[in-house]
Amino acid sequence: MNTAAREEGVKEAIDKLSAEITSAGGKVETVQKMDKRNFVRVADKKHSSGHYVNVIFESLPAVLPQLQSRFALSEDVFRVLFTEAAAPKAEVKI
Repeated sequence: MNTAAREEGVKEAIDKLSAEITSAGGKVETVQKMDKRNFVRVADKKHSSGHYVNVIFESLPAVLPQLQSRFALSEDVFRVLFTEAAAPKAEVKI
């Protein structure tokens, strides 16, 4: 997230991203705000560090490209990575 010089803006940016996910038809389950860290690979000298946020949400796969486009247009988001969680395995009762 591009929150340089505005620590208080992190919460607002997280709320905005969660609202984007919800408006696209997703359901936010958990938001984990992590510390501000330096990027391992600096692509732009203006963005050498950022706040890492892990948002766990459920949605249809067709929603991901739409979210990717929306987040690319947001000035609060610098990098995005979507990963798919494996489906939970059913319990086997003996």
